[in-house]
Amino acid sequence: MDQRSNARSRGASHHGEASSGDFSPYRRFGREEWAGLRADTPMTLDETDLVRLRGLNDPINLDEVMTIYLPLSRLLSHYVEATQELFRVTERFLGGEGSKVPFVIGLAGSVAVGKSTTARILKALLSRWSSSPKVDLVTTDGFLYPNAVLQREGLMRRKGFPESYDVGALLEFLAAVKAGKAGVPAPVYSHLVYDVMPDEHVVIDRPDILILEGLNVLQTSKLPKNGQGLPFVSDFFDFSIYLDADDALLESWYVERFMRLRETAFRKPESYFHRYAQISAEEALKTALDLWTNINLVNLHDTIRPTRPRADLVLTKGADHHIVSVDLRKL
Repeated sequence: MDQRSNARSRGASHHGEASSGDFSPYRRFGREEWAGLRADTPMTLDETDLVRLRGLNDPINLDEVMTIYLPLSRLLSHYVEATQELFRVTERFLGGEGSKVPFVIGLAGSVAVGKSTTARILKALLSRWSSSPKVDLVTTDGFLYPNAVLQREGLMRRKGFPESYDVGALLEFLAAVKAGKAGVPAPVYSHLVYDVMPDEHVVIDRPDILILEGLNVLQTSKLPKNGQGLPFVSDFFDFSIYLDADDALLESWYVERFMRLRETAFRKPESYFHRYAQISAEEALKTALDLWTNINLVNLHDTIRPTRPRADLVLTKGADHHIVSVDLRKL
């Protein structure tokens, strides 16, 4: 091979390595770099707020809020303002004067990763911006089929998988909210009784921002060849977030939470899991590992984590529950 061939070969190899990094649709930020994007955003939460907002097994602190969630709330506020301006421009173009529609944020991730805490903190931060927007939070748990239906269909051990949700009802709810309708009901789920509560609902009434939190909110389905299929849940999102962590961490957090619930909520006679408070610690640990390995881990690998590349932002947690990296989709 002559010198020019060697040069071309070296150049092609170098170019290929550089291009592989450029192909990523995300820009990655470390903690300090991301924290710098907070700028002068004021801290509007205190320790009392965090005690109320944090989950059972999620030791989030004020430093984490300042480092990760304040910059994120600042970014989201810019997105909301830009989207509302785009709506106004479009309405002028169409010759209409329609009222603004909610900015919808989807939040996905595994069981035990801390979605509920993240959603509640974002809701609190976004609602305290100077514009004082109305922010509502809905979880997809309420759109699970009732246990009676799941038992009839043999799906109780598939609870949380895509087929266990009434996707039609969820799409109908999102379509109504996104259309700006008033007083849209959302079903309520009880983690204590592990079931949808019949005849109970919360009312979503034209919020500025709606956060929808759930395992599979970024899930797609097989597209029909005629293009006539139902929309995806994520088609109604203006911004989406995926909360991630290594499998081993998720397992340890799930088991730790299960064992703590065994000493607290499971002891209530009305709890669906009351029987687990009556067995030995060894049996409870075995049960928790079975539920994680044969249900939640399978769901994570088969249906949840494959949706991660569809998110606009990926937050990755480390061993102490702190976010170690932030991946923001390039525009």
